[in-house]
Amino acid sequence: MTPFDLTGRVAIVTGGNGGIGLGIAEGLVAAGASVLLSGRNAAKGTAAAAHLGPRAAFAVADVARKAECERLAAEAVTRFGGLDILVNNAGTSVRKPPQDYTEEEWHRILDTNLTGAFLLCQAAYPHFVRAGGGKIVNIASLNAILGAPHNVPYAASKGGIAAMTRGLATAWADENIQVNAILPGWIETEMTAGAKAHVPGLQEAVVARTPAGRWGQPRDLAGLAVFLAAPASDWITGTAIPADGGYSIRA
Repeated sequence: MTPFDLTGRVAIVTGGNGGIGLGIAEGLVAAGASVLLSGRNAAKGTAAAAHLGPRAAFAVADVARKAECERLAAEAVTRFGGLDILVNNAGTSVRKPPQDYTEEEWHRILDTNLTGAFLLCQAAYPHFVRAGGGKIVNIASLNAILGAPHNVPYAASKGGIAAMTRGLATAWADENIQVNAILPGWIETEMTAGAKAHVPGLQEAVVARTPAGRWGQPRDLAGLAVFLAAPASDWITGTAIPADGGYSIRA
């Protein structure tokens, strides 16, 4: 197998029916992998799988529920013959001042973004052990390292993702499981469309600060995700890599 060849590998991509998840899934399929997408919107997910072709399928799942995470991992094995790669991308956010969040909103954001990722890692673990190794790619955010006033629970969940990535990387290294995270910058998605509507001038402010001079597209994360899912990254674990057009390095 060449360093970036994923032929014969099987991946789960949560939140894979649109945005960043679908962009990553496109890259994985192009590299040769079979991909099981998951999400809550069946119609959107079925369309995304059809777009990806015969090596893709979709399953409805609520990642905040342990039993559904275990079912999702088992379905990947049943459909495609194994499980080698997990991309934890499912996420949600509510934008408001921190003093205005309800307890329910806090738990819903943390349960989906952080607890769901952990439960899926647990569900994937025995399948990785049986396969002799595996790759976990956790989608965090620049909000794991940069502060913002109107998405504190989201930022807390993504900071937790980065910390969880380091812990799992050390715990499972001797099982040949590499665990890494991607910190996306400002990417054009349905979620960031809501941010633009909420924050006047955000579009222009992001472009002005980003050395690359533009917002990112979901496809901009595909190459990094393929690298972290492929043999090329076998000696890399516990990292959190910004993919932001240089946004986080500009003073």
